[in-house]
Amino acid sequence: MSSPIRTASRLLLAALAALWVLPSPAAQLVRVGAAHFPPYTVRPESGADTGLLPQLVEALNALQSDYKFELVPTSIPRRFGDFKQGRVDMAIFENPGWGWKEIPHTSVDMGLEDAEIFVAQRIPNRQQNYFSDLAGKRLALFSGYHYEFANFNADPKVLAQNYNATLTYSHDSNLLMVLRGRADIALVTRSYLSDYLLRNEKVADQLLVSQRIDQVYHHYAILRPEAPITGEAFGKLLQGLRDNGQMLKIFDPYKIAIVPVSHAENAPQVAN
Repeated sequence: MSSPIRTASRLLLAALAALWVLPSPAAQLVRVGAAHFPPYTVRPESGADTGLLPQLVEALNALQSDYKFELVPTSIPRRFGDFKQGRVDMAIFENPGWGWKEIPHTSVDMGLEDAEIFVAQRIPNRQQNYFSDLAGKRLALFSGYHYEFANFNADPKVLAQNYNATLTYSHDSNLLMVLRGRADIALVTRSYLSDYLLRNEKVADQLLVSQRIDQVYHHYAILRPEAPITGEAFGKLLQGLRDNGQMLKIFDPYKIAIVPVSHAENAPQVAN
């Protein structure tokens, strides 16, 4: 006859064995919109995991197991519709002022800053005052971007008519237009120019980079109200990447500043 202690031990072992074979709770899938925005995301529709966003997603997935972040290709103009229709749960490297004001969302300060700068061909006697007045100059811009000098109006017709702008989907093309005299000024992100000059060292002396900044990109994550992760939870994950050094490792090589985070934005923004 078995003793009570032996019976209890068998039951405990059986319970532990059952727990051992039970699958762990599945991670909640968080779909992150990936629009071509170099160097943050580079042609995601091609399936190549290049750019800073794939690195950030990889670091987020390695940090924890409660959520699985997955990239979903979209585009600069299409991302708003994909967000509203629930095709993506989150847009990263955004700003609440870039067309999101009428869309219900929660914004999370990522504590990252980049800048949009002006670049011209370096020629004799051309100085920084060349960038102070854009009137009469031919601009090379990235289609879909919101520029402060244009009051954040991204309408291609407005930019072409009012600012003599040529719009492309390539910063490389815009810089080549400047180098070949087909445009007077290109606007590029500081992070992209840093990467471009590393890849094209021979042209560094041919470009005049403005001290004038069109705008500072203070990056936010934009979350759907129905997203599987809350703004507060996502903010804590970003803090975890700050603490373990991954944020600095990913963004510092591109001269993207790690700055203090404001926690006031982690509240739902509801369309009027």
